[in-house]
Amino acid sequence: MSDSRQGRGIVVQYPNMRGDHPEGHETTTRATIARKLAALKQYDFVEHYEPGSHAGKHVYFVPDDTLEEAHAHKLGIHSEDDLFGGVVRYPFVATKTITHPVYDDRAIAPAGWSHDFTRRAHDVVLEGYSAFSVEDARRAGTSLLERGSARVKPALGRGGVGQARISNGADLDKILAAMDADELARYGVVIERDLSDVTTYSVGQVHMSGKHISYFGTQRLTKNAHGVDVYGGSGLLVVRGDFDALLQLPLATDEKRAISQACVYDRAASNAYDGLIASRRNYDVARGRDGDGVARTGVLEQSWRIGGASPAEVAAFAAFAADPALTAVRASSTEVYGTHEPPSHAVIHFSGIDQRVGRITKYSTIDAHEKNQP
Repeated sequence: MSDSRQGRGIVVQYPNMRGDHPEGHETTTRATIARKLAALKQYDFVEHYEPGSHAGKHVYFVPDDTLEEAHAHKLGIHSEDDLFGGVVRYPFVATKTITHPVYDDRAIAPAGWSHDFTRRAHDVVLEGYSAFSVEDARRAGTSLLERGSARVKPALGRGGVGQARISNGADLDKILAAMDADELARYGVVIERDLSDVTTYSVGQVHMSGKHISYFGTQRLTKNAHGVDVYGGSGLLVVRGDFDALLQLPLATDEKRAISQACVYDRAASNAYDGLIASRRNYDVARGRDGDGVARTGVLEQSWRIGGASPAEVAAFAAFAADPALTAVRASSTEVYGTHEPPSHAVIHFSGIDQRVGRITKYSTIDAHEKNQP
């Protein structure tokens, strides 16, 4: 179904909720994506949102984070047609802490917590726990460390930033002592089995103006200005349609398993958490070996907001819109720190010095097309 409001709407960046610098790479990239979404929807792009000044026009929001339901409703967001991203009823639902169960019946769980979700998702995630207090985190971490090293992941961390590998109780105690108590109680922390030789897959779907695309891909790491491995982009194979269209592709067994696991996680979240709206759904799935050398695959987390792969997602949407014969495209998003020259066919989203991370270049490319045969 086409968007019946074409020509009568606007696309806006929602005011900066995460405190990103207005001229930094995150804000600038979000603006370029919002402009492309406006062109695809045949809407006008408005750089600054002014409540009450857009009467009679449909407002499509591009926020920098998942919105809480009460806030979204005040903005007039009630369905996936109203934003690029997601809406949740409780703040922790937007984080990776929903992935794992709390340690036991004595453990603290926040209002709105779904034990049903963790039961449904148990077989498609790695072994681990979520905790909302230092005591529960210590008990969960101690239990996991009995079977090898573990990884501590702050709920609000992005792109691997802030994660730490632990091998003993002293490591765990040091990390827990440095955590903000209010943040821990509101969003929680994840402690899960650590993997080596990890490949991280991206499985996702975007809905816009009655159309759907779905994708499978692999994430890349890059060194930031401090020499730390962080997210460096994603290479995606994108198709028209839903996740079932992905599963029809001639992919390797591990790749199809990752897609199937993401589908289970997606359905479980949609069934367990009332109020969930998501026009952009992205799932990180890890494949690696645990401390015993056993191969493991599992969903790490969800992203119901604009993300690192979004430049590639929107580039793919534009390619499909431009050529109805396309059945699949290969699209990439890339983030490189330091001096870098993008390929000539790249769309540049940011290239310069960001006050927080230093020099960085971000761009997207369409690398290949597949069409229906006549």
